[in-house]
Amino acid sequence: MTALLPGASLAQTAGPQASHPYVGLWVTDDNRVRHRLLPGGRYDEARGSRESAYRGRYEVTGTHIEYWDDTGFTADGDFVDADTLHHGGMVLRRRR
Repeated sequence: MTALLPGASLAQTAGPQASHPYVGLWVTDDNRVRHRLLPGGRYDEARGSRESAYRGRYEVTGTHIEYWDDTGFTADGDFVDADTLHHGGMVLRRRR
C-alpha cells in the first residue's frame, strides 16, 4: 500500500527508479546545458558556469523522460536514439 501526502503525486513520492540505459551525462553541442541522470531517479542540471542550477527527480517510460524539479517545475523529453535526447527545444547528446 502506498500512502500519499495531501497534494503529492505518486511520481513525487516514488522510491528510486530501476536502472535504465539512459543513466549518465547528457550535454548540448555547445556544452552550455548538462544533464546528469543519476541511477537512483535523480538528476542534476548545470547551465553555463552554474553547476547544479536545477535538481530533481526523473522517470523514464520507454523512450520518454519526465522531470520534476525540486522547486516544482516540470518538463519532459524524448530519447530519439541511444545517444540523443530532445528536451525543451534542445538536443542533448550522451557524453561517454
